[in-house]
Amino acid sequence: MGGLVRMHRGIYNPTADAVWLAAFADRKTKTVLDVGIGTGGVSLCILAHNPNINITGIDVSDEMLAECAKNAELNARNIELVRADILTWRTGRTFDLVVSNPPYFNGTPAKHNAHHNADLYKWTRACMKRVKPRGYFHTIVDAVAMDKVIAALHDGKAGDIQIIPLFGAKNTAERVLIGARLGVGTGLRLFSGMSMNDERVLRDGLTIDAIFTMV
Repeated sequence: MGGLVRMHRGIYNPTADAVWLAAFADRKTKTVLDVGIGTGGVSLCILAHNPNINITGIDVSDEMLAECAKNAELNARNIELVRADILTWRTGRTFDLVVSNPPYFNGTPAKHNAHHNADLYKWTRACMKRVKPRGYFHTIVDAVAMDKVIAALHDGKAGDIQIIPLFGAKNTAERVLIGARLGVGTGLRLFSGMSMNDERVLRDGLTIDAIFTMV
């Protein structure tokens, strides 16, 4: 994002997914929950867009949370960090916006003990429980996994579902941005695809709303 966000290189280095999700999720909301915050990539990018947002991050890994705290300090940002599992977190707190770059990939669990091989249906339903009525949920997942997320949103009484495909070198989408709103009845909207290497987002730090306004 052109130097707007700085990160320590450590146990996990955020990818372009974090920048894309933050660009998609940037709304004029007061409170945000970042589920699986990791080392803070998504949250710090969101705060670069709007430093007045109050962000809470949840993660199961002490190591990730420690790295996130260091990165927040590096960027002079305040992020409330909670060590908990979204699938079992006992809380009555809800948020204007819940974002998550979930562990949608399969593989051997990493040394930092973060979630792997997550059930994205259960993960999405758990995230939606933390959304305020008429609040928002935004996520980015591998395109092959989007059916599980959309099914969870429908079952969780979410509407105004928005889908933005992201394309790399292939003719099929590699990632999908998905947004939804809790407790509204409007249907699904499929937007034009975007290049995963779009420098307006990755280098210039523009939000997707700003880009769509330009078109």
